[in-house]
Amino acid sequence: MNAKSTVDLSWDEFDELRDPRPAENDFDRVVEAAIARRGLLGGVLAFGSGAMAFGLGAMVPAGSARAQAAAFPFQPIDIATDFDIHVPEGYRWKPLVSWGEALFSEAEGAWSPENGVPVAMSDKVFGENTDGMELFVIDGKEVIAVNSEYVNPKINLPAASEGVPQSAEEVTLLKNMQGVTVMEVADSGNGYEVVVDSPFNRRITHETPMTMDGAAAGSDLVRTKADPEGMSPRGTMNNCGAGRTLWGTYLTCEENFNGLFGATGEMPQGEGYGRYGIGGESQYAYEKFDPRFDISSEPNEPHRHGWITEIDPADPSSTPVKHTALGRFKHENAAMVQAADGRIVVYMGDDERGEFIYRYVSNGTWAEGQPTNGLLTDGTLYVGKFNDDQTGEWLALTPETTGMAPAEMLVFARMAGSKVGATTMDRPEWIACHPQRAEAYCSLTNNSNRGIKSNAGGDATPVGGPNPREANEYGQIVRWRPEGEDHGATAFTWDLYVMAGNPAVHSDAYAGSPNINQGNMFNSPDGMAFDTTGLLWIQTDGDDSNEGDFAGQGNNQMLIGNADTGEIARFLTAPNGAEVTGLCWSADRRVAFVGIQHPGGSWPDGEGKPRSSVIAIWREDGATIG
Repeated sequence: MNAKSTVDLSWDEFDELRDPRPAENDFDRVVEAAIARRGLLGGVLAFGSGAMAFGLGAMVPAGSARAQAAAFPFQPIDIATDFDIHVPEGYRWKPLVSWGEALFSEAEGAWSPENGVPVAMSDKVFGENTDGMELFVIDGKEVIAVNSEYVNPKINLPAASEGVPQSAEEVTLLKNMQGVTVMEVADSGNGYEVVVDSPFNRRITHETPMTMDGAAAGSDLVRTKADPEGMSPRGTMNNCGAGRTLWGTYLTCEENFNGLFGATGEMPQGEGYGRYGIGGESQYAYEKFDPRFDISSEPNEPHRHGWITEIDPADPSSTPVKHTALGRFKHENAAMVQAADGRIVVYMGDDERGEFIYRYVSNGTWAEGQPTNGLLTDGTLYVGKFNDDQTGEWLALTPETTGMAPAEMLVFARMAGSKVGATTMDRPEWIACHPQRAEAYCSLTNNSNRGIKSNAGGDATPVGGPNPREANEYGQIVRWRPEGEDHGATAFTWDLYVMAGNPAVHSDAYAGSPNINQGNMFNSPDGMAFDTTGLLWIQTDGDDSNEGDFAGQGNNQMLIGNADTGEIARFLTAPNGAEVTGLCWSADRRVAFVGIQHPGGSWPDGEGKPRSSVIAIWREDGATIG
């Protein structure tokens, strides 16, 4: 595989190229799927419509987005196809921070539109491709922790490199642009800005010293030549979604880490490499210049990544902790809530086609002001089983249920999920929990393989249940309600809050659920967060070609949904080429901070390289925004 041919691939395309999934196109399967689709889909839509029927009467089946205003404190906007940001009338926006802007005064002026950032300053500026984020109030100061998921080598490297690192120094440049930024922000009177040289400012990169806890820490599976004790991994990488603990720390989630590893020599043996898409040549050629990323030299290094990592934003000298008890997979985000008896519950999605939704439940309980030791170390990892009758259960992953040793079960959580019969899902991404009742939502962004190919472990991906469409290009949002309104319960019921689709092109299930129409349609729901009023903010990362199956859907966008009525309205459109991802609010809830990743054109400066950014959005009348 030639690295030059892979730098522009999406992570799904890269995984498919590296490890093609076996096709399952026998006649019996196709017939069975068709029957299931006709029979089950009607039941799913009926259940979902019943749950949302209260608001559907107020919805308009076609026409402009402006017909959708009744349930929301803004006038919904129409699609856009340009290279700008659009928000509703009465709202304004401005960039808060863009890739390359200084966190420390020594890096001021380091960015240039032509050349980006020099390697010497690359860990002292805001990182590339912003993603999940959270805001914390620390000693009266507002501090945002924000992920930088990956890089765009054709933009970040010198033109002569043609998007592929040519030296160890260029690899260092790419490493430093990724990871996590912690930064103080403040309203200077002209809107929010980064506080340069704040004592809270910090960059956490692919080289930052870490530690690990849980059953996998120190095991043979995570020991390397450089770390024979298996307790001191370096770096957090491909940081996608995020979360926050109830005690005020940041959870950064390691997703497509597999793409950073390659083999310059003989591949090591082990089924875990194939299931996690590890092998061959990496996307960034790290392995050619750094033996840590060469699995023919360090076969266990990939096992030290793919975890949820806790960072204390209040203490820049603290060591981040990788919590192995939460399992290793392509983590999207982490949604922490509390069970009725005080135990800690963390919901997590594994963002790959045909993978699973997980839940961790602590053994210990917590109340504000109490110690947090062991809460993310001592507990049980579960995986979701979503039955076709809209019931479900959390299946415990234990040595008894999986036949795997504790460390093996956590390092290879995907295989453990397969062993207990978890439900293969359409790329589980962000999970958001309702602030006022026991209810959780997960965006299933899309799955071109649904009903056509198995997942990487050979598990079938049948059409049905929460994944009711074959070759699902549009995605859906599933929600569940735990038994007894207790997140600690094992049983739950589920329905589909929305099935994205295109009613301008399709008249069948691919048109979407009843709460989708030509005024609010979208594809590929991704990031999600609830505001304090109980409205669900939905961000998209899909096809913005505005052609074919996606005609009329325009650029990626952010919508707001009413969890009670099912109504959904468009709030923001992004520049063409961009994904909308990451969301948090100022302490007074008057400003929303939103991430704009991999924009096209030369946004936001209008010249030179495009720059991923965090923008601030506020109401002109100064009222709260969430």
